Amino acid sequence: MNILCLGGGPAGLYFALLMQRQSPAHRVTVLERNRAGDTFGWGVVLSDQTLENLRAADAPSAERIGEQFHHWDDIEVFFKGRSLRSGGHGFCGIGRKRLLDILQARCMELGVQLVFETEVRDDQQAARQYAADLVVACDGLNSRVRQRYAETFRPDVDLRTCRFVWLGTRKRFDAFTFAFAQTEHGWFQAHAYQFDGETSTFIVETPEAVWQAHGLDRMAQEEGIAFCERLFARYLDGEKLISNAAHLRGSAIWIRFPRVVCARWVHRLGLDDRSVPVVLMGDAAHTAHFSIGSGTKLALEDAIDLAGALATEPDLDAALAAFEARRSVEVLKIQNAARNSTEWFENVARYSGLPTEQFMYSLLTRSQRIGHENLRLRDAHWLGAYERWLAGGTEARLPMLLPLTVRGLTLKNRILVSPMATYSAVDGVPQDFHLVHLGARALGGAAMVFVEMTSPTPEGRITPGCPGLWNAAQQQAFARIVDFVHASSSAAIGLQLGHSGPKGSTQRGWETVDAPLPADNWPLLSASAVPYGPDNQVPQAMTRADMDALRDAFVAATERAAAAGFDWLELHCAHGYLLSSFITPLTNRRSDAYGGPLENRLRYPLEVFTAMRAVWPAERPMSVRISAHDWAPGGHTGDDAVAVARAFQAAGCDVIDVSSGQTTRAARPVYGRMYQTPFADRIRQELGIRTIAVGAITDGDQANGIIAAGRADLCAVARPHLADPAWTLHEAARLQAAPQPDWPLPYLAGRDQLLRELARQRAATDEADRH
Repeated sequence: MNILCLGGGPAGLYFALLMQRQSPAHRVTVLERNRAGDTFGWGVVLSDQTLENLRAADAPSAERIGEQFHHWDDIEVFFKGRSLRSGGHGFCGIGRKRLLDILQARCMELGVQLVFETEVRDDQQAARQYAADLVVACDGLNSRVRQRYAETFRPDVDLRTCRFVWLGTRKRFDAFTFAFAQTEHGWFQAHAYQFDGETSTFIVETPEAVWQAHGLDRMAQEEGIAFCERLFARYLDGEKLISNAAHLRGSAIWIRFPRVVCARWVHRLGLDDRSVPVVLMGDAAHTAHFSIGSGTKLALEDAIDLAGALATEPDLDAALAAFEARRSVEVLKIQNAARNSTEWFENVARYSGLPTEQFMYSLLTRSQRIGHENLRLRDAHWLGAYERWLAGGTEARLPMLLPLTVRGLTLKNRILVSPMATYSAVDGVPQDFHLVHLGARALGGAAMVFVEMTSPTPEGRITPGCPGLWNAAQQQAFARIVDFVHASSSAAIGLQLGHSGPKGSTQRGWETVDAPLPADNWPLLSASAVPYGPDNQVPQAMTRADMDALRDAFVAATERAAAAGFDWLELHCAHGYLLSSFITPLTNRRSDAYGGPLENRLRYPLEVFTAMRAVWPAERPMSVRISAHDWAPGGHTGDDAVAVARAFQAAGCDVIDVSSGQTTRAARPVYGRMYQTPFADRIRQELGIRTIAVGAITDGDQANGIIAAGRADLCAVARPHLADPAWTLHEAARLQAAPQPDWPLPYLAGRDQLLRELARQRAATDEADRH
């Protein structure tokens, strides 16, 4: 093939050398607009795993790169006059210029044609000139190719909110250093690391508003650098900060990071009588924030994957499709982690109230890719000391096993069994099934079990199989379950009260989910006459009389719940159910005092909550479940979630149970591990109210990380408890925690066997976990 690479950065050079190495018969050409020795970056960071990938792809260049690496293990954090250090993190740094020199030299050894100082303004003309069979666009985050064929690539470019400047210094940092400096206008942070024998990268970052407040937008380049030198002088030991971007003027050296995501990576050019594919690679296709150091890694691994696809798949179209399918998924994983990391650094002020110890733990785990046990693998001494600090200076304990007191209730640990619909009630009355279901999980080590959403009226049920609490028979059946939990375990038991609203009168979960009943449907109520979906009933917009009647029904159910002995009460204001239908603008179309601005939309849910709180015993906690994000255009975002939580906090809510979505069928959530936890984190940090994290929390290690970082106070775990009623106990044993004294003895008998199995598994997976 004739292969044309547009752009001579790491992606283009590495792909070129791999293809030329693959077959000398290929004619591979790289067009680069700069001179051979030009680069405007400083050092880049690669992991040990990436270096292994490079060795497998091309050993000679990998050996030369490895020889130039500067290795370090430690991360050091400077915050509020203190410094803390953790080891075992395993970084490798190399100068960007040195990396390009190595790749250029290897290209020339193999016969790649390198053409410098050539600005490609028309990729089609270049493709014709070089008779290209394949064009690889590696022309960076401002890719002209991506812009020209935007209809195909469908790029989503999100310009982030911080300004940053990429500088260098002769100060040699012996650890990856994060330094935080508070000014009268806000926080600045520096990311610094040594990448050769005499030079370190020094990135300074701050929110746009802080940057402008200091006048950096009006300063000359030299003035801005001098400002940074003064701000971080204590960490520079008299050394200067250096810029290698002399071609830029004024504040242009300060940029905002563009997160790039492309829906497609391959476009077809019609050149005369030929069809020539153009494929994006590296920053042209995607970007990952520098705070997780993966931009160069992704570029090199793109090159490896594409070269491998072309080597193993004889059909060019099939090879490109396979490349796009594989890499888009891998990149998405990194970008999800990068998004979490980016948002952490954009909101340092949010975390500045944390103690330095917890601030550092939150920093280390900000991407949600590094877990609690991974930190133990890296630096067991540091983590053990942190666990002791978190436990109040006593013996180290797993964070998920720390007790928590809310009002007059002390929970023995931080794990809750989420409310999960079981569709097994009869006329709203819980059955023996509920006794076994909830009782087994109460015996399984969790601090509290939640009864599924229970309606205060017959018409408020989701399905005919959902429980209710509008009569004495239901109260008596619930009291039997509560008494069993209290008598046979040390767990607490909570009740979630809610009304289904526009999502009611539907079939049971094992039938057609969210679809109306085939017969005997009951009328629905909602904030507005907006159906949940095209097949659902159109609900009746509530009148004031309806609101009064339903508020009173909630109060009556609250009194029954207290009489039944429940320890905790939660009001369901999420997931598109009735109270949620008032809160989200997607379903509240009212023009009266209960519609319009958020303050009005919250009026009725707050009225219901306040009435319930007035009759619920003062010593027992109350929580509210909210949908923190609607995941749909025009719906709620994280900003609205904070406002909603603040309103319930002012009304006397003790804990916010932070879920998201399910308010509209148009929702398109961005899924991932613990994907809803950042919403709980934000509410907790900004309001100082306790939160419950829910959603895609699948193991004890994740729960430990959430609690240890202060992202939430409690973790509600659903599906894993369906598979294993003793999930909490088994996770604690798997993580080698000492069992709590009140755990049932039959469960303890298998603990040693579990620990032996854990040790066997760890021996096989340590290396993978490290990476």
